[in-house]
Amino acid sequence: MENTDENTYAPGVEIETLAAFDLAVAAGTLAGHRIQSVDLTDRGPSLLATDTRGAVFLGCRMDAGAETKARADGAFVFPPVPGLPFDPYRGLLYTPQALYEGLAEGGYEATPDALAYRWFRRTGADGDVFASMLRALHDDAVSDALDEHLGGARVVGVMGGHAMARGSAAYQGAAVLGRTLARSGLTVATGGGPGAMEAANLGAYAAPHSDAMLLKACELLASAPSFDPSVTDWARAAFAVRERWPDGGSSVAIPTWFYGHEPPNAFADHIAKYFANAVREDGLLARSTAGVIFLPGAAGTVQEIFDNATPNYYESRSAPTPMVLVNRAHWTEKLPAWPLLSALAAGRAMESRIALVDTVEEAPAALARLTG
Repeated sequence: MENTDENTYAPGVEIETLAAFDLAVAAGTLAGHRIQSVDLTDRGPSLLATDTRGAVFLGCRMDAGAETKARADGAFVFPPVPGLPFDPYRGLLYTPQALYEGLAEGGYEATPDALAYRWFRRTGADGDVFASMLRALHDDAVSDALDEHLGGARVVGVMGGHAMARGSAAYQGAAVLGRTLARSGLTVATGGGPGAMEAANLGAYAAPHSDAMLLKACELLASAPSFDPSVTDWARAAFAVRERWPDGGSSVAIPTWFYGHEPPNAFADHIAKYFANAVREDGLLARSTAGVIFLPGAAGTVQEIFDNATPNYYESRSAPTPMVLVNRAHWTEKLPAWPLLSALAAGRAMESRIALVDTVEEAPAALARLTG
């Protein structure tokens, strides 16, 4: 039967907060809106009095009468899923405070991040189609929230290994890099874990503060150089820095529960955490529209180099984006990714968009030159 109501509402309008819900009700309709994970238990009268034709309610709590009325209007109501340590319908990105809630009282094992990882490990092995559907819903919602957050931003990815220890010269160099990029107006995005990733997010956090603040922060963090053996101590040190120097700069972290041994760092204010690492990897690189800087790393960083090189080679994301590899000895001798990358680029458009530099201090200028 032909749908005669297709022009009576505007499909695709997303509501992710109670304030946005109230504004839509005040405007006179919820028809066609998508309401994501908003607690509507106190908005029963509003729901009863407002047109909800074609609306989609994703994980919204509401009283039985309001739900019955919405369904009668023709709305789709996907109820909350009880017993989960995460929200599969979430409308917003994570914050460090949300992932580490309960850290001060119960340690890392009591946090939502640790609980979600344990759920992932348990359900990932049993082949339950419902669990895999919930993971897919969650990751799609996170991607949607990430696109909304990054709309119009000039994003530079900073990749590197998780083993880079706090207190090392390399860690401080990566932090200064993140600060330099953020101060130039770029949005720093990392894989969201420890090591080089944390350092770059820390640098972006330090961007509004004095240069001395970053040096002192690195000194304080060195008291817990690694997340091994204690994620709790490692994370508490980061939150102590945030508490001492509030109102830091913004950046993005895109970690994954697939690497559950790598906890998310606390210095990115917006965290897009995924269950599926392949979705996370591709999304991180695809959103780094201003280029990617690759610090020394191991297998994961090598994978990211060539995950980024492939669309640049085929120009499948339009023009190739800049790629800067840092540390000549690492990328030509220890893990010789540069010779292969430069061979692939020869004679193609991406040839003018790749660079190898000796030191992290040279990376911002190389990126600017490639952006040209």
